[in-house]
Amino acid sequence: MNKKRSLSFISFYLLIALFWSCKPGGKGAEERALYQDSAFWQEFHEAYPISTNPDENQARSITVDHQSTVWVATAGGVFRKAAGQSNWVSILPEADQGPAFAVASDGESAVWMGTWNGVFRFKDNKLERMTGPTAPISAICVASEGVYALGPNGVWLHTASGWEPKKYPLARSVRDVISDRQGGIWVATDVGLYHSRADSTEHIYKTDHLISAYIKGIAFDADRNLWAGGLGGVTVLNQHQKEKTLRPENGIPSNFVTCVKLAPDSSMWVGSEVGIVRYRPDGSHSLRFSRRWLLDDHVNAMAFDSEGTAWIATPQGVSAIRKRKMTLAQKNDYFYDVLMKRHIREPWIAGQCKLLTPGDVTTWAPDDDDNDGEYTGNYLAMECFRYAATKKPDARQKAAKAFRFLKLLQEVTGTDGFFARTIVPASWTAVDDGNRTFTARERADELVKEPRFKPVEIRWRKSKDGKWLWKGDTSSDELCGHMIGYYLYYELVADEAEKTVVRQHIARLVDYLMKHQYNLVDVDGKPTRWAVWSPEQLNHDPEWTPDRSQNSMELLSFLKLAYHVTGQAKYEKEYRRLIDQAHYLDNMGQIANQNPAWFIYFDVMLQAYVYPILIRCEKDPKLRAVYENHMDAWMERRRGDRNPLVNFFYCYARNTKTDLTASVDFLVDTPLDLVNWTVDHTKREDVHIARSPVLDELQINELPPASIRTVVRWDKNPWAAINGDPGIEREPVFWLLPYWMGRYLQMIE
Repeated sequence: MNKKRSLSFISFYLLIALFWSCKPGGKGAEERALYQDSAFWQEFHEAYPISTNPDENQARSITVDHQSTVWVATAGGVFRKAAGQSNWVSILPEADQGPAFAVASDGESAVWMGTWNGVFRFKDNKLERMTGPTAPISAICVASEGVYALGPNGVWLHTASGWEPKKYPLARSVRDVISDRQGGIWVATDVGLYHSRADSTEHIYKTDHLISAYIKGIAFDADRNLWAGGLGGVTVLNQHQKEKTLRPENGIPSNFVTCVKLAPDSSMWVGSEVGIVRYRPDGSHSLRFSRRWLLDDHVNAMAFDSEGTAWIATPQGVSAIRKRKMTLAQKNDYFYDVLMKRHIREPWIAGQCKLLTPGDVTTWAPDDDDNDGEYTGNYLAMECFRYAATKKPDARQKAAKAFRFLKLLQEVTGTDGFFARTIVPASWTAVDDGNRTFTARERADELVKEPRFKPVEIRWRKSKDGKWLWKGDTSSDELCGHMIGYYLYYELVADEAEKTVVRQHIARLVDYLMKHQYNLVDVDGKPTRWAVWSPEQLNHDPEWTPDRSQNSMELLSFLKLAYHVTGQAKYEKEYRRLIDQAHYLDNMGQIANQNPAWFIYFDVMLQAYVYPILIRCEKDPKLRAVYENHMDAWMERRRGDRNPLVNFFYCYARNTKTDLTASVDFLVDTPLDLVNWTVDHTKREDVHIARSPVLDELQINELPPASIRTVVRWDKNPWAAINGDPGIEREPVFWLLPYWMGRYLQMIE
């Protein structure tokens, strides 16, 4: 494009920038500028499988006694676990072991058990088999008037005088029972609700009272409304009349509710076949499901101890959802400790580790990843912000180590500018994505699927000194992740001597791109599969049309950074040539209009990396205004992601403070568990699959909060419907980087 057209394009963006600066709800809509760190309740999960025997592990009913001992009825018997212990002890004699259906504590001295062959009571450290009720006993209820035992053969009440049969006309399919606190009981059955008192029994089953008659669990809420859960959801009854219903559209994750329980904090916990949803008095609700929170998503029963811990019976054992007071600063300390213990490998790479036993973080080993360079660039950025916010020498030293590793990725290749994806010690005998060969048939097959396919057979090579194996075919996202790390290290950490090293390194990388027509050429003399920025391909090869806008933006930032740190005119000259003659600013301007079939969330983070470089390094006020406006419009499109890294990068680049609530919500809600448990939202009935075109991604229509996503990596789509691999633990840099950006920006006190 000619110079006149370039200036016209800039003028257009200046008008748009003026529009955004005046638009309500735009950049200036800042709900608050500072978060004062204070303690919040941090939830976490502990798993307590009962046995390796599937029957004994199948927990059906659960209770906690006055000594905080947990009791559970299973398909293979009754077990208990003392407070502070992890092992379970069988309670019943061998001859009586078998299906158990109910356990209940009277809150003082006894625990009652309903089993296949009767009722048992554990009191004063003695087990007693009681005579009177006819087995099997499927439900037990402790009331002020005594203890009820119910089953297919009737109802009995135990008082000081012994067992008394009750002639209540109930269905035999008893699923749950609670006291009405007035001498009667409510009973849930397969054919509706029963309210039985000494002189009458009322049967409630019609649809003007209940969603459906198949009721599995009942409980009173703090206002004495009766919650009845079963097929279809939950019906809330007030004085026997339907007050409201809770279905998937109200947050129930499954149309099959299995149990209901009032928590000590007055929230109502609703168990289902797809986890637990908690309804708080303020009207909000939250979901807990997946292996991060539960041994099995099918919840059979729930109980609470005196500390508010939720004990949850599932077909795979017992889960405990605990909570403790924690501040963001304490959470930072926890994550940073995990990072240093398991996620830094030599020579100073920040990345995931593999779990030799899936889900077990005590059996881990270091692991390599295609994006070790990018993710260590994120780690470098985090240490830069930590140093800038605290001036701690430890942060400065670790930032320097991370920079030296990224620099080593170039040096280890023995070239004049190509750099590796990652390195591992030469002693490693196994790496991911190892060397391989392609047959002619395989090459043809891959080429038809992806015309840009590059058959790389030798990905791993040994360094000249014999110390490392390095991985080639480096991608464009790696360089973006490097560059933001270099920029922040240069601006926030490096002294004059170190700045010299940084500028020489950046210049080496960019010179190599210029030498090869803006492609990253591997040691085979050909561009890598993804690292292509040349005008010839971006502007003229139709197969590169999907990458035209994104890669044009990236290359402009690389050249701008090289000019910023070196002052050498050749970089600015090339930067202007790409704008004026190769249409790169025009190309970048089309990001907002990108065909949806070409959008991947990965690009969002690459854009977040390069915006600060373009905006903060550009001294031309007209061009800078174009970039500022471009980022403002981008931020409006991304605001719904509630992504703290996007939000804080925006605040850093634009020198503003916005979207703090969404950022802090994420930091608070993020679980402590970093195992990459599989999270499958397709099981849920309260959300639906969104077929809005996003390349290679199955999405849901609602953004899941951090607590029910797979462990975050910011290049992954947060709206993804299913993701995860319990064989790895992710590095916590995804949390630490936005936290320290918030601290540096003085948005988190």
